[in-house]
Amino acid sequence: MATFDDLLEDAGTFGRCQKRIFALLCIVSFPFSGVYLGIVFQGYTPDHWCRSSAVVERRQECGWSLAHGRRLTLPLVNSSGEQQQSSCEQYDVDWNTTKLTCLTQELNLTNLPVTSCKDGWEYQYEGRKSFVTEFNLVCKDAWLVDMYQSTLNMGFLIGSFAFGYFADRFGRKISFLISNILNFVAGIVLAVAPNYVSILVMRIIFAFGVKGGWMASYVLLTEIVGVEYRRTVGILFQMFFSVGNIILPLLAYFITDWRWLQVIISAPYIFFLSYYWLIPESPRWLISQKNTSKALEITEAIAKENKIKLSKTFETLTEDEGDSPSASLMDLVKTPNMRKHTFILMFNWFTSAVVYQGLIMRVGIAGGNVYIDFLISGLVEFPAAFLILLTIERIGRRLPFACANIVAGASCFITAFIPDSMFWFKTVVACIGRLGITMAFEMVVFVNTELYPTFVRNLGVSVCSTLCDVGGIVAPFLLYRLAVIWLELPLIIFGAVAFIAGGLVLLLPETRGVPLPDTIDDIEFPNRKKEDVVEKQQKTKLLNSELTNNKETTTV
Repeated sequence: MATFDDLLEDAGTFGRCQKRIFALLCIVSFPFSGVYLGIVFQGYTPDHWCRSSAVVERRQECGWSLAHGRRLTLPLVNSSGEQQQSSCEQYDVDWNTTKLTCLTQELNLTNLPVTSCKDGWEYQYEGRKSFVTEFNLVCKDAWLVDMYQSTLNMGFLIGSFAFGYFADRFGRKISFLISNILNFVAGIVLAVAPNYVSILVMRIIFAFGVKGGWMASYVLLTEIVGVEYRRTVGILFQMFFSVGNIILPLLAYFITDWRWLQVIISAPYIFFLSYYWLIPESPRWLISQKNTSKALEITEAIAKENKIKLSKTFETLTEDEGDSPSASLMDLVKTPNMRKHTFILMFNWFTSAVVYQGLIMRVGIAGGNVYIDFLISGLVEFPAAFLILLTIERIGRRLPFACANIVAGASCFITAFIPDSMFWFKTVVACIGRLGITMAFEMVVFVNTELYPTFVRNLGVSVCSTLCDVGGIVAPFLLYRLAVIWLELPLIIFGAVAFIAGGLVLLLPETRGVPLPDTIDDIEFPNRKKEDVVEKQQKTKLLNSELTNNKETTTV
């Protein structure tokens, strides 16, 4: 009885049809970058200070600049003796009793008490309008900016489970299409939401759909190509997210209003509805649903587009995995090696999300040119995919995976102690860290699939990857709140967790050249699996040798 892989081998494992579908689905990763990292521009927090209506009125009358009005009214001296203005406090003063005139150059208010801002804030806009300036999310309300990104990851977390079930129950294609309808509607409503609470609610719904659609497209892509191409297309599919990282700062440079930027990020999802006519349902999923006739019809269409004529007649097809025991959460932790793999992979998913997202969001608060810095950090992600493809079959998985985490951790530590005066050196080291964590993020995806037996593989990946979303929820609070204490303190934390993650990876087994495990025994007793493979290879060689000798004897 044939499997779908047998049929796909006959129809073409990565022909013209699969390449076309691959190109179409890779486009899905472009707007995902804006969804995931748009906070750098949409939530940009400019320099700000307490607003005083009397001072604003006098500034307008006298034609003062923002800086001049601020310098007159908010002089503070820090411990180093340098003049600095407070962002969240103002002098408690009745301006009608002061000698503030249009000719005033200095105003000494140092003996007056200070109070929190009473009349809102003023902003050094620098050409951008963010939701921070629109809703005054600064000082005591600054944590709401963290919530904006955390709600995104909450939506991702829910969407991973919900759409994972939906795609297995109703199909990859229909899940992808429904998610895009949800993405477009939620994204546009988010762009016109009147208050911050409604923005957070729509942000969760938007993220719910975006993550579900991205997962469905990734699974569909890997299911219609041959086994030998799955890892490559999976890595390249993720690399197109990096292409989106380059497009995003260019869009944000010209679209300075956060609401219009949200519209642009959401618009592509209406275009993806055209994929109803451009991509097929996964034949592999159809076979799992006992819809063999439809699977054969789609595979024949794939073969036709690949300009291949099926050489065999496949009347019956089976699932590649056949009948397998039902999976449960306990399977992931009830035996020693399974438990070790689960906890190490969960920590690595968490670390990858925290460090990757934290390093990117840090661009928005580091004080440089946010557009150029974001663009540079996006460009350095490209070598990650190629380094993975070059090393995983030559060196293996474990060493590159561990080194990627360790390089990221070391770069974070070093960057934290490089003075700001050495700007370019600091930027280069930070970019190396971004490259390292990008490699680690892309590697944890497929290493996760290679360390679980067949019947529990999907469950294992789903459970472990939830820590990615948990890391995404934690990352903004970790970055923004610790940066208030010391701008470089988050880098110390990122470096520490990346080092730990790299060390833990070294405790995992090497999976290069090792057949995928089928049972828990294959995980607990890996040498037995290797011995079986060696024995099978020796039997095959012996059989081939006997056939050759028989042929030679017959010829004589």
